Amino acid sequence: MNTDRAKTIMTLALPIIGGMVSQNILNLIDTAMVGHLGDDALAAVGIGGFATFMATAFITGLSSGVQAMAARRLGEGQTDKTAIPLNGGILLALAMAIPLTGLLFALTPTLFPYLMGAPAVIVVGVPYVQVRMLGIAATGVNFVFRGYWNGVNLSKLYMRTLIVMHITNVILNYILIFGKFGAPELGATGAAIGTTASLYVGSAYYIVMGFLHAREGGFAAGLPDKKTIATMLRLSIPSSLQNFFFAAGMTTFFWIVGKLGTSQLAASQVLVNLLLVALLPGIGFGLASASLVGQALGRKDKEDAKQWGWDVMKLATVVVAMLALPSFLFPDFFLGWFLHNPETLALARLPMRLIAGGIALDVAGLVLMNSLLGAGDARRVMVVSIVMQWVVNLPLAYLFGVHLEFGLVAVWVVHITYRIIQSAIFITIWKQGTWADIEV
Repeated sequence: MNTDRAKTIMTLALPIIGGMVSQNILNLIDTAMVGHLGDDALAAVGIGGFATFMATAFITGLSSGVQAMAARRLGEGQTDKTAIPLNGGILLALAMAIPLTGLLFALTPTLFPYLMGAPAVIVVGVPYVQVRMLGIAATGVNFVFRGYWNGVNLSKLYMRTLIVMHITNVILNYILIFGKFGAPELGATGAAIGTTASLYVGSAYYIVMGFLHAREGGFAAGLPDKKTIATMLRLSIPSSLQNFFFAAGMTTFFWIVGKLGTSQLAASQVLVNLLLVALLPGIGFGLASASLVGQALGRKDKEDAKQWGWDVMKLATVVVAMLALPSFLFPDFFLGWFLHNPETLALARLPMRLIAGGIALDVAGLVLMNSLLGAGDARRVMVVSIVMQWVVNLPLAYLFGVHLEFGLVAVWVVHITYRIIQSAIFITIWKQGTWADIEV
């Protein structure tokens, strides 16, 4: 990989990575705040967060369709049409979000106890999830805009908006969790209110940025035709299904861990948030690769598209391995910020080292998975992801962790192993190159 290609990758990826890292750092701040409320609150927010992720999965999948189409139009030189998929994505997101919000808000008290049976966790988790459900529409709009900005090389706007959102989030959380400046002390529910409000602040900011930076691409100037809508749905529905099953799988993963105990669940909540510190830069590199691949295919340069995937993968694995090394060497330093119970910290120590040791291989697969989405190969990505998670990971995690009573370490060993095998599959698919012939 020459210097110019590395510079292109970093120019596109760094704003995405910066936004995602800022997101996770503030998530960690939220986790640290909630951690002071005890293991029950930490467990409720952890499983509630993934339940919310599952609820929004069908809508967030629109992002990959918008990004793939915007990048392809840019590569084809049709700059006046890049925002037409964005217009359609916003309308589809709102059309799905509004009825879904009402339905899930009403069903949360009935459904949440199936995820976690501990009464103390249920008391905290139900209002937390209900408030988070009120942010589904804003989540959909935000993801659609993210796909567009990344697809047309304006990822700096994505980073800027995330920073605004997360500063809003952490300020509101501090005030509402602990009852500062005369506000009521709402605990975990206060964290949910802060997060939901920040999502709507982000949506408003994105719309303003759309009028400033996307008008020439057709933002708010017209609706997609039937062919464009059909293509968007063809690309987005598999991604939406993948997101849904991944989120449902992670919720099931936390349900399995919950069978081991509340301390194990609290430890895993922190482990996932710390894992994302290293993983989100990998996702950022993957989103950059999706745009570079889509633009190269728009220029009809299949070999260049393939090389972009390899180049981004190599750079991402090196960067992420370096980020993960401190947590491998000094797990207690990082865990100690969030886990104040010595027994819970001890449970998390070895899984933390295992996660850090395997993260670079995981990221290699993430980059090429997103590269395939950028090429329009969403259906095959969906199949691989769902089969690996639901046929391999979750049954084996339950078998070894719960049924055979090997505990939390076994659950995380299975999880890491499945992610590495999945990476090998995506590397093989990328090497085959059949994805280059898909029309977008």
